[in-house]
Amino acid sequence: MTNTLIPRLGSDAKPRDVQFIPIALDTFIVRSRTWDRLKFEVEYSLQKGTTANSYIIQADKTALFDPPGESFTENYLEYLQERVDLTKLDYIILGHFNANRSVTIKALLDLAPQVALVCTNPAAINLRAAFPEQELNIMIVRGEETLNLGKGHALKFIATPTPRWPDQLCTYDPQTRIVFTDKLFGAHVCGDQVFDEGWSVYSEDRRYYYDSLHASQAKQVLAAIDKFADLPAAFYAPGHGPIVRYGLHELSNLYREWSQQQNSKDLTVALIYASAYGNTATLAQAIAKGITRAGVAVESINCEFAEPGEIKEAIEKCAGFIIGTPTLAGHAPTQIQTALGIVLSTATKSKLAGVFGSFGWSGEAIDLVENKLKDAGYRIGFEPIRAKFKPTAATIHECTETGTDFAQALIRSQKLRAPKPQLAAGSDRTEQAVGRLVGSLCVVSAKREDVTSAMLASWVSQATFNPPGVTIAVAKDRSIESLMYAGDKFVLNILAEGRQLRKYFMKNFAPGEDRFSGLETMEASNGCLVLTDALAYLECKVISRMECGDHWVVYAAIDNGHLLKNDGVTAVHYRKSGTHY
Repeated sequence: MTNTLIPRLGSDAKPRDVQFIPIALDTFIVRSRTWDRLKFEVEYSLQKGTTANSYIIQADKTALFDPPGESFTENYLEYLQERVDLTKLDYIILGHFNANRSVTIKALLDLAPQVALVCTNPAAINLRAAFPEQELNIMIVRGEETLNLGKGHALKFIATPTPRWPDQLCTYDPQTRIVFTDKLFGAHVCGDQVFDEGWSVYSEDRRYYYDSLHASQAKQVLAAIDKFADLPAAFYAPGHGPIVRYGLHELSNLYREWSQQQNSKDLTVALIYASAYGNTATLAQAIAKGITRAGVAVESINCEFAEPGEIKEAIEKCAGFIIGTPTLAGHAPTQIQTALGIVLSTATKSKLAGVFGSFGWSGEAIDLVENKLKDAGYRIGFEPIRAKFKPTAATIHECTETGTDFAQALIRSQKLRAPKPQLAAGSDRTEQAVGRLVGSLCVVSAKREDVTSAMLASWVSQATFNPPGVTIAVAKDRSIESLMYAGDKFVLNILAEGRQLRKYFMKNFAPGEDRFSGLETMEASNGCLVLTDALAYLECKVISRMECGDHWVVYAAIDNGHLLKNDGVTAVHYRKSGTHY
């Protein structure tokens, strides 16, 4: 295995390294690795680092796949030039193009001006906009064309557009049976493994990646999987994380299962947006994550590429809709104005609405959309979200919470309109019996970087003696759920009898609201907050979690603990029914 370590110049952060490793006949992976968090986007939130995977086929002709973003440009090019004669580079194949890649592509074009860029037409449009003064040699893939590199590497291109990546292009090499899948089947995790040996250890990371990126575009993911179905694939080579080899069939089946689950849900939110620089799309992605976490499906629609009929159909069948817009020269883009006209002429006034957007200097477009919806009589489900320039971690977390609240409001409205179901014989007695299960009443406080959250928990139990450990059941739609993955730390505040703290944490918090405002707290050694009026507290680290119906059961090891009140009695939550807290 060839490996080099190249520290970033002028940085005190962890070094990044590049690996150049053969993976199949004439085929190599160039793994740009970092243990830092590169972006404040929901799919990076687990903070396990990432690999930006680029691939090279060196046959009679040489093709390079997916150069990484500008965070890796210097290291990547320095390393690549030592191993590849760039004057003989024939093609750069782009699974998708965004502005973040333009720095690396510009440097490659300077070193290899003869190269042809292979991409879909939407990517070609963005490339020309990114390099307005440069004459580019672009090969546009319009169907399922092939590109013969020689030595049996007759590449087959497969367009797999999605709302987030309308220019996405996958590539199949029949010689090595590798499918270069770009954004599909990836994971944001950094390590030494190139392939997914012991693939189940990546299950949580791959599910999180799917839920963050693809749950809101499940229809398009299913279409892509169908295109792969007849390919005798040996590997999936994604843009991030380990190459999918040992768990290929399992992951393919899981992607299909997860996508079918999304498409079969009764309630749907139409998430309609345009994104000039990617910031509004980042907000949309976080909102979608919150909606799907609450058990409501999302149909994402990128107005820049959607047909009017597609927007109209989504609005007609959705229970609610949310519109996201950037502000360009003080106005909403033409595509958003067109979509807004379709919404106003199609959506019934009973549908819940929402507005969000990003801007550079002003946010008039957000006000325009909100006022048009209010004037038309729609009820706005949340205060419009506004992000100036790139969203922060706190803004992303607020978007996720907002999406969850929006979905919960839709669920409540549906329950109010639905007739009360007839209970099966004995079911009420079962509910009463289950309700007699009791647990310690606690407040869980968690923190990751600048994001904090807390929740009142009653499904808490000691689980192990050695090491001392606890289990906590966390509903999937709870805000704190996203801060309780393996490796995360939290404090379990065990409450004493009395209703003051219990009552405080039983209220509904607004998205982004400080859960500890006005309370006496101190910081535990793991950085999370301790309620000084609690009976005791435990400092915990999440070891694992298991999906159980509408909850996650989190198992955590106890690292430290303190008794704050010697004479207190643990508060216990008594319920009358086993169907709710």
